[in-house]
Amino acid sequence: EDSESGVYMRFMRSHKCYDIVPTSSKLVVFDTTLQVKKAFFALVANGVRAAPLWESKKQSFVGMLTITDFINILHRYYKSPMVQIYELEEHKIETWRELYLQETFKPLVNISPDASLFDAVYSLIKNKIHRLPVIDPISGNALYILTHKRILKFLQLFMSDMPKPAFMKQNLDVLGIGTYHNIAFIHPDTPIIKALNVFVERRVSALPVVDESGKVVDIYSKFDEY
Repeated sequence: EDSESGVYMRFMRSHKCYDIVPTSSKLVVFDTTLQVKKAFFALVANGVRAAPLWESKKQSFVGMLTITDFINILHRYYKSPMVQIYELEEHKIETWRELYLQETFKPLVNISPDASLFDAVYSLIKNKIHRLPVIDPISGNALYILTHKRILKFLQLFMSDMPKPAFMKQNLDVLGIGTYHNIAFIHPDTPIIKALNVFVERRVSALPVVDESGKVVDIYSKFDEY
């Protein structure tokens, strides 16, 4: 690999996930027997978007609960004559996962603190996930949740000391970064349930709010729901 173009790859390979874990950070963990309603209130109250799920029977982490899960449930049952949303809220997380998240149910993807950041990035991309819990394989403790943003912020701390690859001088369009066609968006008067539908159907986490003249006036994200 070229010495300049591979500088970020070498950086990721030379740093462990543990290097990015702050000395003090907030990590919310939910037991799967907790009521769904209480869990989502706790997410919002703590300003976090996801939490690892602990199953006491297995004595291990079994999944993640995210804002996306709640949006998927609202989308699926908004017009359902069989299920009232307040009934869903009263369920325990374990019931919710068994009954309503079967379509998206996957084993928990996690990473060891001793794994490289390169492995973390690869896992995020390969598994098409946005959050990767760092779990100590010896103690079984969850230490942190890695995201694309947190990894990029860590990289940015060291960028001034690194050689700049040639591609960093090119624009986003040339590099093919971003969405330039068939962009998902909403209008200021779009009902919230329609925005939820777009989030789910287009698999996006934020939507530009466009006025009648085609001007972007705001950004509406999943977390704004709460």
